[in-house]
Amino acid sequence: MIYAKKSLGQNFLIDPNIIKKIINITGIFNKNILEIGPGRGALTDEILKNKPKSLVLIEKDSVIYEELKLKYNNYKNVKIYNNDCLEFDIEKKLKKNTVIFGNLPYNISSQILVKIIKFKTWPPKYSSVVFMFQKEMAERIIGSYNTSKYGRLSILANYRLNIVKKFNISPNCFFPKPKVDSSVLFFKPKKNISIEIKNIENLEKITNIFFSSKRKMINKKIKKIFNKKKLDLIKDLNLKSRPSNLKPEKYYEITELFEKI
Repeated sequence: MIYAKKSLGQNFLIDPNIIKKIINITGIFNKNILEIGPGRGALTDEILKNKPKSLVLIEKDSVIYEELKLKYNNYKNVKIYNNDCLEFDIEKKLKKNTVIFGNLPYNISSQILVKIIKFKTWPPKYSSVVFMFQKEMAERIIGSYNTSKYGRLSILANYRLNIVKKFNISPNCFFPKPKVDSSVLFFKPKKNISIEIKNIENLEKITNIFFSSKRKMINKKIKKIFNKKKLDLIKDLNLKSRPSNLKPEKYYEITELFEKI
């Protein structure tokens, strides 16, 4: 018997109704699928029932990896990697129009999301993403302007992705039971982005600078980035604003100007 490892943030999904609900969010038949952190294969089994064209699994736990190899040995369209997905080149392994699934470990879920947002080629090869997060983390990802959940992660995620919250999941649907609720989010990459940022890491850098002191006014932060002459190029910028008072588009505009100079 394989036990969940706390160090890897493992909580295995065991509710068959929730598993089917997740799988039914998007079409799988004859599509290329990539699953991050398959665990014991509960979601994987349901994916295979829907006859994908190909299925790539990335599992960090070497013991579970060996179990998955045995379990799916007869499936010629299944490829399994024993890797940490944060160090694995997901972008390189993706086929065109891949659907990505993931019941993500809570402790690295935001890092995994940021990884797929920061793909070098955009639009990316994935057509949609279905990820499960801790409910509080999901609220931060979809946090809209002028709400308490609005911040760096929602600004970054919404620049490149259209995001829809699908449903919450009770701790009773997992083994072992987590202490918090979970949420499933559905992402689709934006193909046409009005404000062009050449390097997405610059947006990450700008939001990090501003939100490192999110209760303080932005005047000191932005003067570290721009001189007075360049500041005048940013329209309708109130230097007495706090980071949470600026709309996402303003951060995109600031990043675009940062790249130009």
